[in-house]
Amino acid sequence: MSKPKSVYTCNECGGTSPKWLGKCPHCNAWNTLIESVADAPSKHRYQSLAAAQPVATLSEIEASDVDRQPTGIDELDRVLGGGMVAGGVVLIGGDPGIGKSTLLLQALDSLSRNLRTLYVTGEESGAQVALRSRRLGLDGSKVRVVAEIQLEKISATIEAEQPAVCVIDSIQTVYSDQLTSAPGSVAQVRECAAQLTRIAKSSGTS
Repeated sequence: MSKPKSVYTCNECGGTSPKWLGKCPHCNAWNTLIESVADAPSKHRYQSLAAAQPVATLSEIEASDVDRQPTGIDELDRVLGGGMVAGGVVLIGGDPGIGKSTLLLQALDSLSRNLRTLYVTGEESGAQVALRSRRLGLDGSKVRVVAEIQLEKISATIEAEQPAVCVIDSIQTVYSDQLTSAPGSVAQVRECAAQLTRIAKSSGTS
């Protein structure tokens, strides 16, 4: 029986090397390569984010304006082209403390009046989110909250709860057990974002 092949993955940038090196050849960080067993080749390692379609001209493709659900925040709706789209994925970025979490909590509270919503917090506890909601004067009675950072558990929760809109706060804190790199690393953010996008596209959750 052949010996399993090893691969060395940088826990800073997610880059890989077939052998151990003192310095990562991708990001030049020192002593960051961790050994793991290389995955067996798979014909279906990567999955398309959309269903396969035959080649067609633009004029042959049926297309219509999709329904959008307003968030109740005029400026946010303007940026989103009128509101949230089923299965759509939006990345909100900005400096720490600028108000990203507050904006998303306000939008989710407004959306919860007509839609099933879920707030996944990785940076705060459920109690901290509840306190912020009350300080903002939000109703919060229909916004479901879970404190979790493991991708596989988040995926299971989304499948069980089946929300129309889900907020992940934030992607930097989420990690997958399938990778050895730390949460927030390039490899983790890339893989977790891709997996969450697939979930959104397949389930219709925004």
